[in-house]
Amino acid sequence: MNLSNLKPAAGSTKTRKRIGRGPGSGLGGTSTRGHKGAKSRSGYSKKIGLEGGQMPIQRRLPKFGFKNINRIEYKAINISVLQQMADAQQMTKISVEDLIAAGFISKSQLVKILGNGNLTAKLEVEAHAFSKSAEEAIQAVGGTVVKL
Repeated sequence: MNLSNLKPAAGSTKTRKRIGRGPGSGLGGTSTRGHKGAKSRSGYSKKIGLEGGQMPIQRRLPKFGFKNINRIEYKAINISVLQQMADAQQMTKISVEDLIAAGFISKSQLVKILGNGNLTAKLEVEAHAFSKSAEEAIQAVGGTVVKL
């Protein structure tokens, strides 16, 4: 076998239908477009959303929802994650930079600490926002909360 005798497997390729090449081909004349009308002409393209007299879907369905331009998007971090970080690295202070270094958030994200999990380490936690349960859990073990 070499490049000069390679060919596709039998039955895997079909020949293209050659349209508009005279009456002998059987596909001349109207070239499979039928007779007259806009659809038979060159340059025809139907309007987007046209459903031929039926009410179009973009008019049948109602508008809904809105985008709040004042929304602040936070990345949620649970206190169980803070406990794991404290155990692994013997930390007493966890800041946003530590969370970035650990790969939990990116530089552009804001952090909110949530109260899921157990916290036993006395930590000073620095973040943009805290849930009430997280704030209470951190202060219950003698830690401090710093809001940025």
